Amino acid sequence: MNDKFFSLPEEKQQRIINAGYHVFSKNSYKKSPVGEIALTAGISKSLLFHYFHNKKELYLFLWNKAAEITLETVKSYACYETEDLFEMMRRGMYAKLAVMKKYPDLTAFTLKAFYEKEPEIVFEIQRSYANIVQSSAAIFMPKLNPADFRPGLDLEMIIKTMYWTTEGYLWKVLQLDSFNFDQLEKDFLKILDFWKIAYCRDIQEESTSFCHEKPVKGDTK
Repeated sequence: MNDKFFSLPEEKQQRIINAGYHVFSKNSYKKSPVGEIALTAGISKSLLFHYFHNKKELYLFLWNKAAEITLETVKSYACYETEDLFEMMRRGMYAKLAVMKKYPDLTAFTLKAFYEKEPEIVFEIQRSYANIVQSSAAIFMPKLNPADFRPGLDLEMIIKTMYWTTEGYLWKVLQLDSFNFDQLEKDFLKILDFWKIAYCRDIQEESTSFCHEKPVKGDTK
């Protein structure tokens, strides 16, 4: 990658990045024309190749940039600075919405990239994804107290189920021509309350668990 890309004004960098997310989120890696990315970004194809030597380099840059943007936003919303799983998920939702507002196609790009089968990129994407998941789990899994949840539940499976549900819901929403951020927030808060009922230890049992707090509320941050 040519370091001159980082010398560009931030607005132009973001325009190129968003153009890449947009085109790659609509097509497979193989069927995404680099010329269309350049056109969407408002630059020439030759200039785009001046910044990125080939399609693979551009794609992997966008993938790693997505991870960087997401991690920075998660930190800014203090998602891992709580021992309450549901509060962690709530903050994570607002972080995700913030990312989607600034980079409208980033989430669709990452979801599509995860299922890519193109040999040229699949190994690096899957290796990177596994490292991200492992690092995140190492941060929040130790914070969870099994006593807060129904006896016999597998906490790791709970996390996976919550993640799969969230990503599946987002993927469905992103297939629409347009969506409403307020509705996304309302739907997710309802899902959080449902998870509390499904996973938390019965409220009749003695406990001071976060599971027995009132339903989660919205955030205006």
